[in-house]
Amino acid sequence: MENILIEKQDAIAIVTINRPTKLNALNKATIQELHDGFRSLNDDQSVKAIIVTGSGEKAFVAGADISEFAHFSVEEGGKLAAQGQELLFDFVQNLSTPVIAAVNGFALGGGLELAMSCHFRVASDNAKMGLPEVTLGVIPGYGGTQRLAQLVGKGRAMEMIMTAGMIDAETAKHFGLVNHVVSQAELLDFAKGIASKITKNSSVAIAKAIQAVNANYTDGVNGYQVEIENFGACFGTEDFKEGTTAFLEKRKAEFPGR
Repeated sequence: MENILIEKQDAIAIVTINRPTKLNALNKATIQELHDGFRSLNDDQSVKAIIVTGSGEKAFVAGADISEFAHFSVEEGGKLAAQGQELLFDFVQNLSTPVIAAVNGFALGGGLELAMSCHFRVASDNAKMGLPEVTLGVIPGYGGTQRLAQLVGKGRAMEMIMTAGMIDAETAKHFGLVNHVVSQAELLDFAKGIASKITKNSSVAIAKAIQAVNANYTDGVNGYQVEIENFGACFGTEDFKEGTTAFLEKRKAEFPGR
């Protein structure tokens, strides 16, 4: 791994995008490394929650690496978006292990798209977010037009995309784009605190919940039906047996994750 760092602390993994001289911009190599890293952590039964952040104090991810695609053809541009969405953005959204974005500065273009693909977001008070792609004569291509509208509403998404403007952390919180805003010094510990709460719960149930919530945003899928099926499936798990037994015995559950 040349562009990302992975650290494990108990049941929490921290993925840091580490290209500070490029403000952590996403290039093909970084997208591939993030895919490989997330896939490995998702397969690791000891990891119950993942935090993704950027190195340094300026940027989470300041965008995509424009130098890589400035001379692409129509076909190459479409392929770039399709591959990126499959490898990273859709992949993260549908990961069964919860992923928290700790937005520690600029999250622009592909950076905001990465943050939006995570299951939820916390931000430092110096964070700035936006989708400036139309200033380059292109549109967000890594799911930005879809996820931003889902998170903040159609009107606000249209305005942000059309004006290419940035919003600050407090505005992002008001819009529902981020859940919490804290100082940069507190950000990682704050995210770890939320992740720690997640790790105490059933990882099997959480994976089923992620799948059910995402189903509501998937064309042709009945989210209510997925919820019913996943609810029923939980009854066949060891976690359900442990959780209900612990409740009846008035003790804390020790979930096996199966």
